[in-house]
Amino acid sequence: MRQEIDAREIAQVTAALMVSEAKSAVKYLDAKTIVRATWHNKPSYKNKHEEMVITIGQPNYRERKFIAKCALECVKLPTKPVLKAWPKSKEWKVTLP
Repeated sequence: MRQEIDAREIAQVTAALMVSEAKSAVKYLDAKTIVRATWHNKPSYKNKHEEMVITIGQPNYRERKFIAKCALECVKLPTKPVLKAWPKSKEWKVTLP
């Protein structure tokens, strides 16, 4: 089943990822729907092109963990800002704008 997603949501996520040096950018539409953009290749001076993967749908395990953490702390899920994630060993550091 496909959902109707506004193109502005996709544009916000891709713009946030292109401007920053993050690996991934996520926008939570609600607790069960996300829009995520991720760089496909590692940054290098040898790269002749950039590839970005856009995912629309259910959150993955990291995002479900973040949603559960927000629910435990009685914090409303941030649906307005685009969250950016930088890989740091096994834990991803998520920053709020």
